Amino acid sequence: MSKGLAKGLVCVFGANGFLGHYVIRRLAKDGWRVRACVRRPHIAGELKVMGAVGQIQLMQANVRYKKSVERAVSGCDAVINLAGILAQQGRQSFNAVHVLGAKNIAEATKTAGIKNLVHLSALGANTNSSSLYASSKAEGERAVLAAVPSADIVRPSILFGEGDGFFTRFAGLANLTFALPLLGGGTTKFQPLYVDDLANAICKINTQGSTGKTWEFGGAQTFTFKQLLQFILEAIDKKRLLLPVPWALSNLMGMVGEISGYIPLVTPFLTRDQVKFLRIDNVVSGELPGLTDLGIEAETIDAVIPASLAHFRKYGQFHQAIAG
Repeated sequence: MSKGLAKGLVCVFGANGFLGHYVIRRLAKDGWRVRACVRRPHIAGELKVMGAVGQIQLMQANVRYKKSVERAVSGCDAVINLAGILAQQGRQSFNAVHVLGAKNIAEATKTAGIKNLVHLSALGANTNSSSLYASSKAEGERAVLAAVPSADIVRPSILFGEGDGFFTRFAGLANLTFALPLLGGGTTKFQPLYVDDLANAICKINTQGSTGKTWEFGGAQTFTFKQLLQFILEAIDKKRLLLPVPWALSNLMGMVGEISGYIPLVTPFLTRDQVKFLRIDNVVSGELPGLTDLGIEAETIDAVIPASLAHFRKYGQFHQAIAG
C-alpha cells in the first residue's frame, strides 16, 4: 500500500460544485481515496480523472435523504460537507440543504463512528440574520456540532477563480449591458478568497483531523463592492457606467431575478435574499483562526482574475496584442 492510500477514504458531499472540483483534486493529490457524492453521477464523470485509476469513486447521494447519506459515509474515515446553494429552487431550499442536509450528514457521521468532519458554512452566518441564506448556514452549524462536537466549521468569504459565481457573473453582465448596478451604493466590503486556497485549507484540516474549531477564511485584500466592479471592468477592458442602486430598488431587482428562476434551466442572477445578505460586510473578524494558522498565504485577485476573465475581452486571450 502506498503512503497516500494509507490516509484512508474520505466522503465528500457537494463534490461536483465549483469548490468541490478543487477539493477533490487536492485530496487525490494528497493521497486520499475519495468517495465523491453527487446527486447526478452521470454528469460528474470528470471527477474520476482527477486522481489515479480507482482512487475516486462516484456515488449517487442526496443530502436531503438520510438513508442516501448513511450509505455514502459507510466505511469512510473522514467526511467533508461542501453541499450548499446560493438561491432556492424547487426542493432545493436553504432549510433542506443547509439545515436538514447538514444534520443528516452529521448524524450519519456520528452513527458511523467518524469523528473527522469538516463542514462548509459561510462568513456572515447568523441565526438572527434577515437573510435566509445566512440564518440557515448558522442553523446548519448548530446541527452539525450537536451531533459531532469534534467537527470543524469553515466560514469563507466570496470565492474567485475560473467560473466563479461573482467575478464571472458580473463580467458576463458587462458584456450584455451598458451599466453595472452598484447595489446599495457599492459600499459593502468583501474579502475575496481564491477557491484553491480554500480547498487547500479544507484538505489540511481534513488531514490533521477536525478538533471542533471554527475557521474564518478571507483573501489577501479587502475591497468595496464598487472597487470589485471597477477591477472587473479593467480586467476585461470594458467601460461601463456604474449605476448606484438604492436597497429598495435592489430588492425589486431581486424579485425580478426570482421570477426568472421559474424558467427551466435559468439560474436567478439576483434574489431578494441575496440582496439582504449583500447589505452586510463579508470580511473576517480576526477573532478566529484563518489561513495563516494553516501556513497558507492568500492569493490576490490580481494574480488570478485577469487570466480567468480573458474570454470576456473583445479578442479573448489575444486582446492585448490586437488592441494594442
